[in-house]
Amino acid sequence: MPMQCTVIDLDGSLTGQPALAAALASGEAKLVSARDLARRLRIVASRKALAELEARLAAVTDPDAPGRLIFYGSGDFHHLCAVFLRSLREPFLLLHFDNHPDWTTFPATMNCGGWVNRALEQPQLERVVTIGASGSDFVRPQLKWANFAAIREGRLEVHPWRAQGSWLLGRRIAARGCHTMGSGPFRRLIWHGIGLTRWPSFAEGLDRRLPALPLWVTLDKDVLRTAEAVTNWEQGRLSLQAILDLLARLGARRRILGIDVCGDYSPPTFGDPFRAFLSATDRPSISPDLAAARAVNDATNARILTAARALLR
Repeated sequence: MPMQCTVIDLDGSLTGQPALAAALASGEAKLVSARDLARRLRIVASRKALAELEARLAAVTDPDAPGRLIFYGSGDFHHLCAVFLRSLREPFLLLHFDNHPDWTTFPATMNCGGWVNRALEQPQLERVVTIGASGSDFVRPQLKWANFAAIREGRLEVHPWRAQGSWLLGRRIAARGCHTMGSGPFRRLIWHGIGLTRWPSFAEGLDRRLPALPLWVTLDKDVLRTAEAVTNWEQGRLSLQAILDLLARLGARRRILGIDVCGDYSPPTFGDPFRAFLSATDRPSISPDLAAARAVNDATNARILTAARALLR
């Protein structure tokens, strides 16, 4: 049975891309129309809008399909990943590629900056492995409510691309190859930036350490370099080929249950001042040429679609 591909149209960023339009026209992909829900889902999701989206997804989803590929537009909607995971019934690992760790514990809502914690509430999720994050999220992370409790418990590990050291007060946190801690009450946590490591060595070490559990992969394309994605957020430094090579390696010993992809650019629109305020204060102002952005993102999505046909089988 072939993989199951779904395109969720929340913001108009996907349906005009040739690769996804062709997949929809051929029947390889199914469309879920959800633009009417977007303003209540963007940045922070309302419960009612989430329930409606979940119902629409269930109507087109075959629970017996071997693997799922989901495209859903801007990274402003990345918290929807936690909804996709609810249908999984076996223990699994979440491989999270993102330029942001999305680990903020406050407020405890379904939001794009803290959705990892909603995912961790699901008992079947054994561990989240975040790869590629960088920037200010690692500067005084405790003051930004970073979920170090999950790191201590071994349920979250973070491998930033490059990050400043963090000063921590309190108990030591376990290191799964991603950081080193000093001694004393005020401990210096030194992150092991993968940007300073040979990628094959990092991939080999991760493959060796991770248990042979099924994987779900979530990819926010803001983790990619600017030549491969145009997003609503600042960009990272990873290449798509490095990610695909890692998935092929990990997938050789583990079943990949699904892949969800966000990070396509769309002009942010909001139905209330609260979401507009969060958007304005939490990221740079970005206004790319829409046609150029669509062309770049289409090329990357076409490569993901091709790779997924082999990975999800």
